[in-house]
Amino acid sequence: MNGYQRITAALRGEQPDSTPVMLHNFMMAAHEAGISMRVFRSDPRELARAFVESVEHYQYDGIVLDVDTATLAGAVGVPVDFPEHEPARTRGSLLHSLDDLQRLPHDNFLNYPGIRVWLEAASILSETFGNQVFLRGNCDQSPFTLASLIRGMDGWLMDLCDPEREAHAHALLEYSTGITCMFVRAMAATGVHMISNGDSVAGPELVSPSIYQRYALPYERRVAACAHEQDLPYVLHICGNTASILPDMLTTGADGLEIDYKTDAELAHTLMMNRCVFIGNLDPGGTLALGSTASVAQRTRELLTTFADTPRFILNAGCAIPPPTPPENLRTMIAVAREFHP
Repeated sequence: MNGYQRITAALRGEQPDSTPVMLHNFMMAAHEAGISMRVFRSDPRELARAFVESVEHYQYDGIVLDVDTATLAGAVGVPVDFPEHEPARTRGSLLHSLDDLQRLPHDNFLNYPGIRVWLEAASILSETFGNQVFLRGNCDQSPFTLASLIRGMDGWLMDLCDPEREAHAHALLEYSTGITCMFVRAMAATGVHMISNGDSVAGPELVSPSIYQRYALPYERRVAACAHEQDLPYVLHICGNTASILPDMLTTGADGLEIDYKTDAELAHTLMMNRCVFIGNLDPGGTLALGSTASVAQRTRELLTTFADTPRFILNAGCAIPPPTPPENLRTMIAVAREFHP
């Protein structure tokens, strides 16, 4: 089997010939390709080259095409900083109050340079790999997190505690959903094999499960449905320990959940068994970046053993892999996955 076939088998609940590996390694790929994050996010050919060379070096099965978590926010006018050697990040907010919703722009956001680069790189990678390597097109932020960037985190969290602001909050979430789904449809047209989003602000480390259920979950379901309307599978990622909302996440319609390393893998296995593909969840910092090859091998075997009774498993880090991660640690992780037999 090739990489595309392995990951497709896992999504279908069929047994691949070895454990599929999908790496969330965009920063490391840029670092190893010798390009800054500024070049990575502004030159689609260099962006694509970084991933091509990474696949050639490590022989993994699936690419997570990611750039940063500020692209959609920047497209609507949220102030963004563009560091030379780090991903872009938002600075401040666009709305001082939810009473200002009428000020939100309704432009053709696909003309935003960051979005154009992301989509062009996806097209290049799709043409390069075809159905040999699986290509997951990440589409930046889910509606809840995008709304928090537009409004500003402090103001957004205060709004969600005010019953009189609920209708306005949902209006902003509707607006954000339209932008996210616009990106999903455009990404699907590039030839990627899967769509994904992150909704990290919606996790239990920032908001309560009840807030998640009321304000994030309904819109995550709509984004998953949008991906399925494009005939593509969908993956959702939420940072942090998501144990308390995993049952809810399983109702989004997502075909896979990329689980953070802070979430107990055995609990996730129990809850997700035969329902959804588990993607993750090695610690990208403590294990992959800072651990020894022996500890990487041990943790990888432990995770593979936990999921040995199901084909619905894709090995990955639990979040983005840091740039200075030792190459031998990634090679060890992948070698253990290739050699593992339950």
